Amino acid sequence: MIARALRRIGEVALLGGRALGSARRRRWPKGEVVRQLDAVGARSVLLVTVTLAFVGMVLVFHAGVEARRILGDLSVIGPAFIQLLVREFAPAIAGLMVAARVGAGIAAEVGSMVVTDQVDALRMNGANPVSWIVTPRVLATLVGNVALLPYAVAVAIASGALTAERFFGVPPAAFIDFGMTHMGDAVTAIVKATAFGLFIPVIAAWAGLSTRGGSVGVGRATTRAVVLGSLGVILLDALIGGIAYVLGA
Repeated sequence: MIARALRRIGEVALLGGRALGSARRRRWPKGEVVRQLDAVGARSVLLVTVTLAFVGMVLVFHAGVEARRILGDLSVIGPAFIQLLVREFAPAIAGLMVAARVGAGIAAEVGSMVVTDQVDALRMNGANPVSWIVTPRVLATLVGNVALLPYAVAVAIASGALTAERFFGVPPAAFIDFGMTHMGDAVTAIVKATAFGLFIPVIAAWAGLSTRGGSVGVGRATTRAVVLGSLGVILLDALIGGIAYVLGA
């Protein structure tokens, strides 16, 4: 089992390296990147909006209740919430949403191309499947995931500010305070979003390219992509957060 896991990790790492190598040499279809960017970015906006809005509301409400009960001081709700949001919640939750929606889509699309012999057709025509299939999806997911980060932060701050004003009487001007948020928090968030944006499409494409068994195999590949993508986001979030803490970011 360990040997098989290590072999699969090696396959994913090799696929990611080949995709980034193709991107560096610019051997990828530009139009496909634009199409994938629309699928990754624009079509994920609604999901990210709804999710981060509810996250902001719930976190601020419970934080306000506990702060009022224990401290009696509500002035720290906004600054503390914004710091945790920028550093932890926004990149992680947005990454999980992208892993669920985009990862499943990539795995299903690539898996369908495998079972319908489109990947073999590319090879027969002398085209590199990694350059034509994987690289555009990696570039689009990377750009889309990083672009979604500030939007996710803005949505959660807006919903949190409305919740704080409605339930605790904290004015938005007092709630939206970046005094506890430092440059290291923003850098950590960007690094996380970049890592998620690279990992999710690679693991999803690997799951799709490993598809066997027709339509049933496509379903299994989709499930594998979502599970491994979500697990990878959680592990990378913990790893990058730990490194940032050690470095004092």
